[in-house]
Amino acid sequence: MHSVIRDIRLVAFDLDGTLIDSVPDLAVAVDAALEDQGVAPVGEARVRDWVGNGSWRLIERALGEALAHPAGEEALKACHARFLVHYRASPVGRTRLYPGVREALDGLIADGRALALITNKPEAFIAPILEHFSLEDCFGLCLGGDSLEKKKPHPAPLLHAAAHFGVAPEACLMVGDSRHDIEAGKRAGFRTLAVPYGYNHGEPVSDSRPDAVVESLSELV
Repeated sequence: MHSVIRDIRLVAFDLDGTLIDSVPDLAVAVDAALEDQGVAPVGEARVRDWVGNGSWRLIERALGEALAHPAGEEALKACHARFLVHYRASPVGRTRLYPGVREALDGLIADGRALALITNKPEAFIAPILEHFSLEDCFGLCLGGDSLEKKKPHPAPLLHAAAHFGVAPEACLMVGDSRHDIEAGKRAGFRTLAVPYGYNHGEPVSDSRPDAVVESLSELV
């Protein structure tokens, strides 16, 4: 067992970039939405740098890049709506589970830890993705970016999860791939753990000074 998990009763996981590599499917939906608006696609590499702040911010970045200037509110609304249509049609066609994820989740559950999923992805997409990977029974609580008034890096979703399980923040661990996950964890009083393989806007997640970094989540158990 990794030392960061010692005395932890609740483990909260980010989704995109932490448990799954969803960028291939997100990029297809982003580019299709841009093409619906009559502008050029931006490609998977750029989308990989923009994931993590929710779908609205993703489209804001992509449309701004495609137009070479900030997009207006109506254009953003239209493009975001088309993105949701395209992504809903195929959220897991190219998405993969990172190595070590299933072993980590199974091991933590067997050890009696409560698990929560806290993502900035719209809540409607969580269940289909978890079901595709047969992970729907792993989490006692799932929160999307639109589940509460605030989303990461605000600590509110994490504190909501702690309260839901009746666990003090100091007995909780936030696991993620980005500075937003680590910031949210620190602000909530959680212990923090980072994985370096996800999406952090091109920056090393270790720069956010998490309590620990693991190359694979299997190191937790």
